[in-house]
Amino acid sequence: MNELLNWSLILLVINILLSFVVIMDRDKSSQSALTWLFVLYLLPGIGFLIYLFIGRNTRKVKAFEIKELEDASFNEFFEQQKRDITERNYSFGDWKSSFYNGLISMNIHMKESFYTEDNDVKAYNWGIELFEDIKADIKNAKESIEFQSYIFRPDELGSEIIDLLTEKAKEGVEVRFLVDALGGRSLRKKHYQKLIDAGGQVAFFFPGFLKIFNFRLNYRNHRKIIVIDREISYCGGFNVGNDYIGKYIEMGPWRDTHLRIRGRIATALKIRFVKDWCYSTGEDVDNFHGKLYKAFGGRRGDVAAQVITSGPDTKKAHIKDSFFKMINLAEERILIQTPYLILDESIMEALKVALYSGVEVEIMVPQKKDHPFVFWANLHNLGELLKAGAKVYYYQPGFLHSKVIIMDDFVSSVGSANFDNRSFYLNFECNINLYDYEMNQVLTQFFREDMERSIEYTLDDYLNRSSWVKVKESFCRLLSPLL
Repeated sequence: MNELLNWSLILLVINILLSFVVIMDRDKSSQSALTWLFVLYLLPGIGFLIYLFIGRNTRKVKAFEIKELEDASFNEFFEQQKRDITERNYSFGDWKSSFYNGLISMNIHMKESFYTEDNDVKAYNWGIELFEDIKADIKNAKESIEFQSYIFRPDELGSEIIDLLTEKAKEGVEVRFLVDALGGRSLRKKHYQKLIDAGGQVAFFFPGFLKIFNFRLNYRNHRKIIVIDREISYCGGFNVGNDYIGKYIEMGPWRDTHLRIRGRIATALKIRFVKDWCYSTGEDVDNFHGKLYKAFGGRRGDVAAQVITSGPDTKKAHIKDSFFKMINLAEERILIQTPYLILDESIMEALKVALYSGVEVEIMVPQKKDHPFVFWANLHNLGELLKAGAKVYYYQPGFLHSKVIIMDDFVSSVGSANFDNRSFYLNFECNINLYDYEMNQVLTQFFREDMERSIEYTLDDYLNRSSWVKVKESFCRLLSPLL
């Protein structure tokens, strides 16, 4: 009995000390701090271990100081972008430029953006066509390939991609392959050794200690970026694996959204890739400058596009701020597709104000659950928006992984960022803002087609949910800052 009391006292002291650490962490919101205190005292001992792995604030890790210095070498590039925006050195129509100039300028001033108007854009909503085009573009590469993914599985599709990259490396094409260490945890050296032997380079973002212990588990590089010959680029929500082409029966057909872009936006995505690459490998960023700004020549299209990135290494939640500005600018409609809808107060209030102002807000989330806690936390946020007048749809056939926001008839955003705190504050994310009527219509058509595969979830459905559902929803709402 005495031994049990001693251990209980030790756990209590640890929890009290750790509570002070959480309370004194000024980078944590009050809501997040209270949630961690709840976890620590609900799960004494275990809560301490959970905090070590996912609760520590990586913004204070010294490694990011190095990354900020690397980012500083690109500042002149973005300063020129600011001057171009201020001096109206772009071809927006007068009414469009005056209305959307604030959104474009805000993104430029965050130094993680880049704006260009000479792009040809193709949108995908299914993986089979997307990966056929990716494979074709890899085969046609002449100079360089940068390939970055969050999840990369060494299955049939993943092995085929690695084989294609290996062949291009043998031909003398510069190949850099970057995967998040957690998302690529199933990759072993035997899977990519042939790529290295052929002259390709391979790196992992935030690897754990001996691949077992990773105290930065909570901060993942969620970006999906491909850049080929500085001209063709891909960005969106698709990872690499058989499940993303519909071969994972349990989840059904995988529904996602991705972009293929020919044009100078490839420069912005290459800059983003290079920053992550140099941070992961220690390579000097100056080795890339001549290659980054070398023009490929000629216009490829007339779609205006802008890269928006954010992560724990940035001082502001850039993608969240961009979404916030889009919601505030909306005059007619906002369409949102996301697998995870866990909102902070600012985005929730912005959506409510839009609804009260007469803006139509329609939200689509998956009916299938890949994370049960997240599903029930989603429900709380959906309920709040239903009460304000939003329309909600549950996508039926498979898992909806698409991350899209469409504003009125002209602005849309596609990328890796979900509508949740994890994407806004914890993960390294990358989105593409599109300022184009035709692309807006394409993405809107995707949404409307998905509505035919969905069921509407009404306010009556929410108000009549069972008591057990209310319990699960309430519990998961408390955990939402950690999800």
